[in-house]
Amino acid sequence: MTYRRAIRELAWFFGCEPTEAAVYEHRLSSDPAEYASKLLRATGTDLLLVDDGYPPPGEGTSWDELGELARCTARPVLRIERVAEEDGLDAVRDEVAHARANGFVGLKTIAAYRGGLDLDALPESPSGSEPQGRIEGRPVREALLAALQANEDTGEPLPLQVHAGFGDSDLFLPRVHPGYLKPLIERFRETPFVLLHCYPFVREAGWLAHVYGNVYFDLSLTIPHVSRPAEVVRQALELAPVSKLLYASDAARTPELYYLAAKWWREALAEVLPELLDPDDAADAGRLILRENALALYGLGT
Repeated sequence: MTYRRAIRELAWFFGCEPTEAAVYEHRLSSDPAEYASKLLRATGTDLLLVDDGYPPPGEGTSWDELGELARCTARPVLRIERVAEEDGLDAVRDEVAHARANGFVGLKTIAAYRGGLDLDALPESPSGSEPQGRIEGRPVREALLAALQANEDTGEPLPLQVHAGFGDSDLFLPRVHPGYLKPLIERFRETPFVLLHCYPFVREAGWLAHVYGNVYFDLSLTIPHVSRPAEVVRQALELAPVSKLLYASDAARTPELYYLAAKWWREALAEVLPELLDPDDAADAGRLILRENALALYGLGT
């Protein structure tokens, strides 16, 4: 359903016939950089926060190049597993300790893809050695705990983004329920936890944001893929305050997703917020979700 809707949206944006063939032909006939830039600029994005762990170095578009295409400021988010895989646990501690000074605005973990979020249930690594190459199981737990402790030891911990919810077939969905994060959230209370994606656990993520002051969440990846975006926003705000919900796209690989996510987020908020709030409060809530919450959380306010 979402793909069919996307074709119609993109055809309108490009001014072509609303068919898959016409949209694809427009894509093929366009300069790739200009095509991507046009879509990115149409989102109205003022600041991009980009995970530095995907794509791998030398492949695709880097975080700073992405900012150039979007003609806006871009800042990197440090992926913990990337550092652990390249250089081991000691490097994780050192990189995290100096992350803010090195220009990073947050940390990111993909533990969901490397065994799940129930860290105590992760199996031991086959070799029992320092994490090298692709780390999975218990080394993921060791790297994440080392990063969290180093982060808190700075006295000014960066937000930690946690993949929590659906993704591709490389994860086992029941093991990425955000409720598994409760022990970490309580142990590292000075660290802001940002739960990413969250579908189909949107209500559960909203509950965590409701009861813990250091928990925030987004609906990235969710909004540009589910067929009823407004319904997911309603679920998110059943318990969570508007001060805890963040706009994000999780767009990767295809520039179309940046545009579609931004457009559908705005439309969903425009539908849902007036149902819950009076007009002035609804407008304020929209600004918080789309911009102000992230600026405050990541310390980027102007």
